[in-house]
Amino acid sequence: MELSPQIEDYLKGIYMLQTRDRQVSTTALAGRLGITAPSVTAMVHKLVELDLLVHEPYRGVSLTPKGETLALRIVRAHRLWEAYLVESLGLPWDEAHIEAERLEHVLSDLLAERIDEALGFPTIDPHGHPIPSPTGHVQPVTGVALAELTVGDVGVVVQIRDETPELLRYLGEFGVYPGEAILVLDVAPFNGPMHLRVAGKTQVLGREVANHVVVQPEVAR
Repeated sequence: MELSPQIEDYLKGIYMLQTRDRQVSTTALAGRLGITAPSVTAMVHKLVELDLLVHEPYRGVSLTPKGETLALRIVRAHRLWEAYLVESLGLPWDEAHIEAERLEHVLSDLLAERIDEALGFPTIDPHGHPIPSPTGHVQPVTGVALAELTVGDVGVVVQIRDETPELLRYLGEFGVYPGEAILVLDVAPFNGPMHLRVAGKTQVLGREVANHVVVQPEVAR
């Protein structure tokens, strides 16, 4: 089924929001896509007609099996491009994310297979998000938010929840990448910032940002 880049953006946006909530409100979708609510409503009607969405008035939308299959295809394309651009071309992960937003719409299944093979069949992208398999299987990533750790805890970064280029660039400056171990040195009260040891340096990270960093807790040595 040939889809326009606009429809693909909608399906991917709904899929990403559905990973947090089973049903997605049109307001949330409008916010993610950066467009007006009336525009979303019009497109939702079209996607329902194409049997890609189910819409329940006053509750939200969810992907049909057909819609989810197509959404996973575009998510796979996006994350493979990110992995390729970072690992093979050396692009910073924030720039790779921007480029992948464009390139995801022009990746054929054949080229996706070749990129996948050239990279050694990676299971996650540079931000720690699972790359769907060709059959649509997604390996879940487990962990807790960095903000949940307390003084003396150690966590290994497994994922950055929010993929906005600004946040990725900011975290990159602190050395907060998947696979990096973080030691919590101090936590300010009243939802204050966290003092952390990352890549051999002491850093201060706000609690809101720390909520976007998923870690696997470990026992401090």
